[in-house]
Amino acid sequence: MNPNSNAATTRTMCGIAGRVLPRVSGWTAPEGPALITSAQALHQAAIQVAAAQLEPGISGVIVSAFGDPGLEALSARLRVPVVGIGSAAARAAAAEGRAFAVVTHTPGLETSIDALMNNAGSAGRYLGTYLADGDPIELSGDPEKLDAALLYAAKLAHRDGAEAVIIGGGPLGEAADRLADHAPCILVSPILHAALEMRAKLRLPTG
Repeated sequence: MNPNSNAATTRTMCGIAGRVLPRVSGWTAPEGPALITSAQALHQAAIQVAAAQLEPGISGVIVSAFGDPGLEALSARLRVPVVGIGSAAARAAAAEGRAFAVVTHTPGLETSIDALMNNAGSAGRYLGTYLADGDPIELSGDPEKLDAALLYAAKLAHRDGAEAVIIGGGPLGEAADRLADHAPCILVSPILHAALEMRAKLRLPTG
């Protein structure tokens, strides 16, 4: 489920999750911004996710916005596993008590990100959110500048003690892929780790 209203982003998300899950289909928010950049937009996205009518026969749901909007309400409503990419990423980054940080390009979501990371990543030591320098909409339209800004922020987080960094955002899934071999420490891709959690919950074979 892509709480952003960008169908192209949804297809990318499905492609990433599809590396470890079979038969992945997408849902795109019917209204709202193409990129969630504010707490108000995140709140509105949560309302849409919680009320979404999903196709019958699904085995599980991944909420693919980093703030996990609507996760709790949707989980209470459905009888299948529901995983949020933000909380899944926090659990992965905090594993073995690691110090970790979030690198993202949406300063308007910093407060909600910090709250989620401190809660879901309590097994580790959360160092905070490191922001890419630049307007999030403009950066999203220029992959080269986006990658450079995210990588610089990741290096700052690593300098401050982060053993793992999360590329924080569902629409940043492609950037997480591109930076996987360039990060100065463990790099966590939220969509991929949510898909891995879902595979475990569904007890699917790993081969």
